[in-house]
Amino acid sequence: MTRTRDVRLGLRENLAQFSLLVVVNAFVGAMVGMERTILPSIAEADFHLAARTAVLSFIVVFGVTKALTNYLAGRLSDRFGRKQVLVAGWLVAAPVPFLLMWAPTWSWVLFANALLGVSQGLTWSTTVIMKIDLAGPQKRGLAMGLNEFAGYFAVAGSALATGWIASRVGLRPEPFYLGVAFVALGLVLSVLVVRETKHHVGLESQLAGELPREGLPSQRDVFWRTTLLDRNLSSVTQAGLVNNLNDGMAWGLFPLFFVAARMRLEQIGWLAAIYPATWGVAQLFTGALSDRIGRKWLIAAGMWVQAFGIGAVVLSTRFAGFAVGAALLGIGTAMVYPTLLAAIGDVAHPAWRASSVGVYRLWRDLGYAIGALLAGITADALGLSAAMWIVAALTFASGVVVAVRMRETLPPSRHAKTAGPRRDASTDEAVGART
Repeated sequence: MTRTRDVRLGLRENLAQFSLLVVVNAFVGAMVGMERTILPSIAEADFHLAARTAVLSFIVVFGVTKALTNYLAGRLSDRFGRKQVLVAGWLVAAPVPFLLMWAPTWSWVLFANALLGVSQGLTWSTTVIMKIDLAGPQKRGLAMGLNEFAGYFAVAGSALATGWIASRVGLRPEPFYLGVAFVALGLVLSVLVVRETKHHVGLESQLAGELPREGLPSQRDVFWRTTLLDRNLSSVTQAGLVNNLNDGMAWGLFPLFFVAARMRLEQIGWLAAIYPATWGVAQLFTGALSDRIGRKWLIAAGMWVQAFGIGAVVLSTRFAGFAVGAALLGIGTAMVYPTLLAAIGDVAHPAWRASSVGVYRLWRDLGYAIGALLAGITADALGLSAAMWIVAALTFASGVVVAVRMRETLPPSRHAKTAGPRRDASTDEAVGART
């Protein structure tokens, strides 16, 4: 059991555990990636689903269950501990690869995606919270960049691997053998090696100072602050929702759009990988960049770059054009994704930060369901291109909301070139004094 005097905040001070959580989150991301290339094709080839709305129903189920679980994950991790919630998430994921391998009807696939959504909500949310706990107030953007890099680079690798396997031996069951390995490795590491981090957030709460006189806000208060009332938290939340709205569209419609353009399955696998791979790698830089230049304009510009990336895909007819559009979408998402989480950490007090992260991730991952429904309905009514243009316009508008409504959340004293240490930001000195 970790003693309070042994607790230190910071990436360097917690390098071993932080690195382990990066690896664990890579396996979390890989579980989603195994569906990215091939599940829309399975829907059409094995289950003869023609309507786009029906094909994209698996994303709706995934998005709703993941969103609701995200909302609970913060509270559960505060009550029972981060590690317990992480292990529970892996146990829920265990049946998923087997259900996808042998599903006799589409309803089995939907059930597998419900379990996958619950698992992702528990595991990904918890690794985010644990990394914020370990990093402390310094280098928060870098910490989130590393976390999201691991997850989404693994999404890309898994999508590429399953597409390659499917192109050689078929859509099922062989591509999903990878999922069995991902679950086994993630569960073993989480049970045997990962350590609890609640004591780190206790120390940061001391360093951050007392709560306001009204005390710890209720879950209802945190929900409404994060959703609507706080201009910074709510601006972050709507951007997160729209970001995943366009990701849900890309997940469901891009493979169908590429098939219509007569791309081979292996080419679709590469295209499905370029977007999350670019997204993942670029986050190594954008997360740290947000610690230097601030959060607001990186978020707004990132939403606009995403919109241009979607437009580039729609206007293209060849592999090279699709690849450029997918890369732009990945770069824009990398500008936004870790920065949104870092901004939540800037604004929310450590005592209720996990709950605020849960509310943000509730709305963000409902974007998957909203995006899939919107994309499916408009694609059935107006065609694939029209659906994608609508999503691009919504993404651009979300960036405008951030530009107009959000204030910069990174305190001036934390900007790298002008930084003067604050009492709650001077982690090493403060913690050293206490230990």
